[in-house]
Amino acid sequence: MAAAMCVVTAGSRLSVVVGGLRGAVRSLCSQPVSVNERIENKRNAAFLGGGQRRIDAQHKRGKLTARERISLLLDPGSFVESDMFVEHRCADFGMAADKNKFPGDSVVTGRGRINGRLVYVFSQDFTVFGGSLSGAHAQKICKIMDQAMTVGAPVIGLNDSGGARIQEGVESLAGYADIFLVRNLLIDTSYLFITGPDVVKSVTNEDVTQEELGGARTHTTMSGVAHRAFENDVDALCNLREFFNYLPLSNQDPAPIRECHDPSDRMVPELDTIVPLESTKAYNMVDIIHSVVDEREFFEIMPNYAKNIIVGFARMNGRTVGIVGNQPKVASGCLDINSSVKGARFVRFCDAFNIPLITFVDVPGFLPGTAQEYGGIIRHGAKLLYAFAEATVPKVTVITRKAYGGAYDVMSSKHLCGDTNYAWPTAEIAVMGAKGAVEIIFKGHENVEAAQAEYIEKFANPFPAAVRGFVDDIIQPSSTRARICSDLDVLASKKVQHPWRKHANIPL
Repeated sequence: MAAAMCVVTAGSRLSVVVGGLRGAVRSLCSQPVSVNERIENKRNAAFLGGGQRRIDAQHKRGKLTARERISLLLDPGSFVESDMFVEHRCADFGMAADKNKFPGDSVVTGRGRINGRLVYVFSQDFTVFGGSLSGAHAQKICKIMDQAMTVGAPVIGLNDSGGARIQEGVESLAGYADIFLVRNLLIDTSYLFITGPDVVKSVTNEDVTQEELGGARTHTTMSGVAHRAFENDVDALCNLREFFNYLPLSNQDPAPIRECHDPSDRMVPELDTIVPLESTKAYNMVDIIHSVVDEREFFEIMPNYAKNIIVGFARMNGRTVGIVGNQPKVASGCLDINSSVKGARFVRFCDAFNIPLITFVDVPGFLPGTAQEYGGIIRHGAKLLYAFAEATVPKVTVITRKAYGGAYDVMSSKHLCGDTNYAWPTAEIAVMGAKGAVEIIFKGHENVEAAQAEYIEKFANPFPAAVRGFVDDIIQPSSTRARICSDLDVLASKKVQHPWRKHANIPL
């Protein structure tokens, strides 16, 4: 009886154990389903960002969402997102509540391709806490920057943020130290400033609107903080794709070359008559640039700021080049503080990324006046001189008309290690214009007109510079494209070694 009881008891225990195992197996089998559901729910939440209501509000303002911008910028189906499940770590001010947790936080990061070329991208999401930067937000951006550095790829940042996340305090501020933001602005929907209108009013008692203080027009025409302005997101992103095609993926790569259907030896007969016979009459340097470059395609940078100098990207025989040129239509092409800084910044960018430089010169000198002198024109003008002198990329210079005074030296002259320097027959290379020079040299002379004619005959032409080797050749304008393309082919293997130094000491 006891034995039977033991058997029954043991059987009961065995039954319980088997039943428990079955329950555990059922629990284990159902666990992946629960995890998968959570993964899918998190992904869906990440795709919605701050929610449909905020997405609708973004669209109502004429703006795309962070994900829509990425989709438009990158090749279809090429985006690979990273850190979709990252959330902020702030627990203060009610931030730990589930309603304040958003997968991905306030930025979308990852990699993709533009016309088949690798690029990393981050796009700030205004629907999540106004795109404000948190510690997690900064961490995501820094991660893709590190990845891009590892593989030698560029990073594009699409900025739509209210600034630092106040709830996180100093952790948010620390994130800014490691992040570089690309500054393109949209007309009427974008603002960029250190302190807003309310703070300005309280400190200085100035009444100013957001647009006046930090709008697209302000930063593209007055401050020079932004390089271009666009009507809307679509226009900006399409232009960004075009701009990206001109650039190498990193500073270790040569300037991009694409197939060219525009003959490199094409003559440009209209250039033979483009410079007016009267030296005081203006013409448009952009017309010369369009005539010389491949297929008349020129991507101008900062077109509305310091218009007396032109900078931008083009191609010569399929090779990306940087273009710098004085603009006779604005302030006669004089160099001033803003144009010197604009030109220097562009020259140094091209030199950093192995992009050859082509410079078109028609400069009567530096802009005179107390405003320029008090503002430090000597110091700022030296930045452009330094940038050209420091550049080791191929440098081709064409003097189309005036090259006067110190401005002649600054504009990629032979004295600043220009590789090839040409002059057109209309070139005038001198210390100053004939009228001013005669007033100094022949002061009190009876026959001023004869003296002026003598000066023009002697100096207002390219021969004084040519006989001294300061220009390599006097060429017909119509042959400019062919000569530049040939020179760039020769200079493609140019190598310059500077003595080692920690860094250059540009006059900032």
